[in-house]
Amino acid sequence: MKNYLKILVIVLFISCGNDKKDPPILVEVSQTTIGHHIERLASDEFLGRKPFTEGEVKTVNYLKDEFEKLGLLPGNGDSYFQDVPMVEITGTPSENMVISGKNGSFNLELLKDFVATTNKVVTDVSLENSELVFAGYGIVAPEYGWNDYEGMDWKGKTAVVLINDPGFKSGDSTVFKGNEMTYYGRWTYKYEEAARQGADGLIIIHDTEPAAYGWNVIESGWSGARLIIENDLPLLNVESWISSESAKKMFDASALNGQDYKTISRKKGFKPIPLELNVSVEIKNKIKRDVSKNVVALIPGTDRKDEFIIYSAHWDHFGIGKAIEGDSIYNGAVDNASGTAGLLAIAEAFKKSNPTKRSIVFIAVTGEEQGLLGSAYYAEHPIFNPKKTVANINIDALDSPGKMKDLTITGYGHSEMDAYAKDAATKQNRYIIPDQEAEKGYFFRSDHFNFAKIGIPALYASGSYEGFDKNIEEVKAYNDYYRINKYHQPSDEYNPETTELSGVQLDLQLFFNVGLKLSNEDYFPKWYDGSEFKAARE
Repeated sequence: MKNYLKILVIVLFISCGNDKKDPPILVEVSQTTIGHHIERLASDEFLGRKPFTEGEVKTVNYLKDEFEKLGLLPGNGDSYFQDVPMVEITGTPSENMVISGKNGSFNLELLKDFVATTNKVVTDVSLENSELVFAGYGIVAPEYGWNDYEGMDWKGKTAVVLINDPGFKSGDSTVFKGNEMTYYGRWTYKYEEAARQGADGLIIIHDTEPAAYGWNVIESGWSGARLIIENDLPLLNVESWISSESAKKMFDASALNGQDYKTISRKKGFKPIPLELNVSVEIKNKIKRDVSKNVVALIPGTDRKDEFIIYSAHWDHFGIGKAIEGDSIYNGAVDNASGTAGLLAIAEAFKKSNPTKRSIVFIAVTGEEQGLLGSAYYAEHPIFNPKKTVANINIDALDSPGKMKDLTITGYGHSEMDAYAKDAATKQNRYIIPDQEAEKGYFFRSDHFNFAKIGIPALYASGSYEGFDKNIEEVKAYNDYYRINKYHQPSDEYNPETTELSGVQLDLQLFFNVGLKLSNEDYFPKWYDGSEFKAARE
């Protein structure tokens, strides 16, 4: 009887042990894999990875093949692709924008002084002696008691507005969100609002500090072919930027008579001011309709396979454009071969780990550089139920001079993803901080924004403030150099002998660790009270 009981206990112990799942294996995201894929995707072979080009064909097929090699399943039924129908508008503006008034006229020179585009799918658009009206920041925000368009019929008029919002450098945290840019400060919002008001056109005044990039970014980003997704929303005839120097010339010739237009724009109760000037400019367009691709791959879960963690990164850049120092290929090594390579490296790590309870999705989206188009299309046509999508971890433009002590979270304070990030950062002996440059509006400038808009808590973060081996000033100098000299320029290239990837690897490891934790529990991270995205989730 004693021997029988011993055998029974052993059998029961073995049976119980076999019922238990093995704990998840915490594998290392490979720095070699990261470097290999950045080098390939940022090579001239991929022609700058612009949608609707041979570079897109090469890029999306490369990603599909690499996901397939890793053993990931197609993420959209039996396909690795989600079609994203777009229109390519190649606009040729007139060489001059003419500003005229009672005291004469002067010309602004294309690219040097202004850029002009349109989202109207027509062959010819123009502003013909359209009345110029200064509309402050171009904002209608009832929750802040703000309306820069109030009291004027905007038909036949062109608004002139400042970039960013009234809180920028105001020194007052009660003005909008203080120095943190709201969506009202983004150029995308400003064009949308002017169209809703019925204006013919909008001119945004460029200023490097509140825009967070120089005029060279405007030149490269707002010239040549542009992509849009057609919809039924109102559109302007002309969307334009002018340089700050050109704006000064305009205001000096206007009815403002030397008033400080920046100061008066900050005052609550500002009303639009006719400038007693007119603007004329024409754009001739070539129209091409085609289909771009989001690339979608899936690792199915086990117990909770109908719940999803989505990793996202945009694969696109600017293709071949204006030559700078003899180089016309905009390779986009940091922006965003780094994030796209990160998707592949994290997918490889999950395949080396134990199966997860929840499913893991990898989406390389198109058209981010054209206005977050691929993620916007996915948000309108989600493959995976947003209510069952646990979280989004977005990867964009990873770059650092080494391993970072910090993890800077863009959009800190919105959701419990902050807590997941903090837990993972602490285990790496790092600390988390909010975005130290919130005035630059990075929260609205990458694809996590579109996931957040449909209620999916999102993490968008990177080490970018203080290094283990580099102090705060050294890291800032490194980041400033990239922003001034490489951001959206042909010089954003990859050199395997000089590019430091240890910090990129550390960030990607953290993203993997956060996803691994989420994928093996049954909890859904929540939006915090006060976040504008909470209502969409609920």
